[in-house]
Amino acid sequence: MIYHFVPTLRSGTSAASAENGASSSSAKAESGEDADGEAAGEKAASEDRSGFFTPNNSIDFSNVKIEPLFEEQVDFNTFSKSDFRAVKVKECSAVPKSKKLLKFVLDDGTGTDRVILSGIHAYYEPEELVGKTLIAITNLPPRKMMGIDSCGMLLSAVNNKKDSEDEELHLLMVDNHILAGTKLY
Repeated sequence: MIYHFVPTLRSGTSAASAENGASSSSAKAESGEDADGEAAGEKAASEDRSGFFTPNNSIDFSNVKIEPLFEEQVDFNTFSKSDFRAVKVKECSAVPKSKKLLKFVLDDGTGTDRVILSGIHAYYEPEELVGKTLIAITNLPPRKMMGIDSCGMLLSAVNNKKDSEDEELHLLMVDNHILAGTKLY
C-alpha cells in the first residue's frame, strides 16, 4: 500500500505574533491555514476518503495478513517487457449489468483515450477516482469483458485480513504532478 503524508506548517504563538493580530491572518493565508487554524493539508486529509493522505501512524495495520514473497525469480529482460505507465483518470463509470466492473477512460500520454476495465467496484465508487493518477500496464493484449475491450491492467495492492478470507484492495495512486504517459522503471 502507498500512503502519502502531507506535512503542514503551523504558525507559532509567540508574543510578537499575538501583538500583530492583523498580520497573523495574512500569515495563516500564506501558510495554507484557514480561519479556524486548520492547515490545508490536514483539511485535504480529512476530506479524502481514499486514505491517500492518511499518515501511517493513523492506520491500524494489526489486522492485515501479508502474502509471502515469491521464491521464483524473474530475470530483468522478462520484467522489462512490461510497460508500466502513469495514467490519468478522465472518466470512470460502472459497467452496466456488472456488479464488479468499473470502466476507466484514461489519458496515457498518447493523445488517444485508453479504456481499461477493472473489477474493483466493491472498493471504489467511480466518481472518487476521476482526476487521480494511477499506474497501468499498457502493453497487455486487449481482453474483452462484458463486450468491451480492456486495453491494459491497473495495478493495486491486495491483502487479506488476518484470520479471514476478506480482501482489501487499494489502487496504486501516485502524485498528480506525474505526467500521463510517464514510464516507470
